[in-house]
Amino acid sequence: MNLSNLQPAKGSVKKNDSRKGRGQATGNGGTAGRGHKGAKSRSGYSKKLGFEGGQMPLQRRVPKYGFKNVNRKEYAGVNIDTLQEYVDAGRIKDEVTLDVLIENRLVGKNDLVKILGRGELKAKLKVTAHKFTASAKQAVEAAGGEAVTL
Repeated sequence: MNLSNLQPAKGSVKKNDSRKGRGQATGNGGTAGRGHKGAKSRSGYSKKLGFEGGQMPLQRRVPKYGFKNVNRKEYAGVNIDTLQEYVDAGRIKDEVTLDVLIENRLVGKNDLVKILGRGELKAKLKVTAHKFTASAKQAVEAAGGEAVTL
C-alpha cells in the first residue's frame, strides 16, 4: 500500500453532482425540489429553533414553576485541598491570585471565584478571590496565610 493507491472505504463517499434549479432536463428544474409555494419554497427560509409546524412547541407546553433569579451570580468554586495539591506539585508558590488560578486552569478568565473549605491547607498562602466560605477563610489564616476579598 502506498499513497498512489489509497482510496476511501466503499460506500463512504457519495458524489452529489446534481445542480438544482437548472432546467427540466436535470429532473430538479422549476421548483428545484422544494414543492410549490409556502415558506419552505422561498429563499431565505430558515426554520426557527424548536418550531413544530405550528403545533404548540414543547418549550411552551411544559408547565413552569419555581423562581428563576435573573440576577443570580455564579461562582466557580476552588477547594482548599486543590490549592494544597498545586502547592505540593510546585505549580503554586506563595500567592494565589486570579491570574494564577486562570493559568493553572482552575477557573475561566471571566469567572467569579469562591474559595471553598474542603480538605486542609498546610502551606502559607496569600489567597485573593471574590468570596470565601467561613471554613476556607479560617483554614487559610490558620496556616499563617492571608485571605483577601476582591
